[in-house]
Amino acid sequence: MRNLYAIYRKEMRHYFVSPIAYVVIGAFLFISGYAFNVILRQVIERAFAMEMQSMQFGAPPQFDVPIITMGGFFSFLPTLILIFTPVLTMGIFAEERKRGTMELLMTSPLTELDIVLGKYLAALSVFALMLLPTAGYFVFIFVHSEPAPPWRMLLVAYAAALLIGGALLALGTFISSLTESQIIAAVLTFVAFLFLFLVGFASDSSGTIGAVIHYAAITNHYEDFTKGVIDTSGLIYYFSFIVLFVFLTVRSIDSMRWRRA
Repeated sequence: MRNLYAIYRKEMRHYFVSPIAYVVIGAFLFISGYAFNVILRQVIERAFAMEMQSMQFGAPPQFDVPIITMGGFFSFLPTLILIFTPVLTMGIFAEERKRGTMELLMTSPLTELDIVLGKYLAALSVFALMLLPTAGYFVFIFVHSEPAPPWRMLLVAYAAALLIGGALLALGTFISSLTESQIIAAVLTFVAFLFLFLVGFASDSSGTIGAVIHYAAITNHYEDFTKGVIDTSGLIYYFSFIVLFVFLTVRSIDSMRWRRA
């Protein structure tokens, strides 16, 4: 644990000493804040239009502005995660390989698992810090809304965001271990992420192949969580995804050690 923490602390220092974390978090919050504002404004305009219509034709339909706003925001959130997570992972190993510092790690008493988990957990921590301020958006509208705030639904939705982000970070960490170029790592990671997102559109096909494609689509497991439903199959999918690519990254780093031996 001490060795793992040493790697974790080194990576966290690297994120915040360089402008990477500040630029990524700042850009993420700017875009997410703008998107939240647009979604909230559209929901309020729709609610107002329905209220005006109901005054003419009868009792107003149920229209929960906080719930609908939350649903719209968390439906958009994976798109932002798709864009920003490659930036967090592109240099995890690619930069070490380019600078020649991987040799120091390989000759140190650190195990491959310590190295991989330390770097992965640091990236996950930055991702969590990136998400945390967005909770303020919902605290604001919940405070100013009459129905009881759906805190459970909000917590489950954020847990889903952490799961999908953690899965993509694990994949991005693996891809970064395969190349010395951060640009190549970022592009390959983005393409892999995009494939996992787009494969969901092909999941409507019937039969065994359709079922497999449906299960492989990373966003299909995300949608139930955003509704406050804790899906066991989704938990298994995301944790299995993370474990698989952490394992593959460990094997990739292990192969580098053997090539240098």
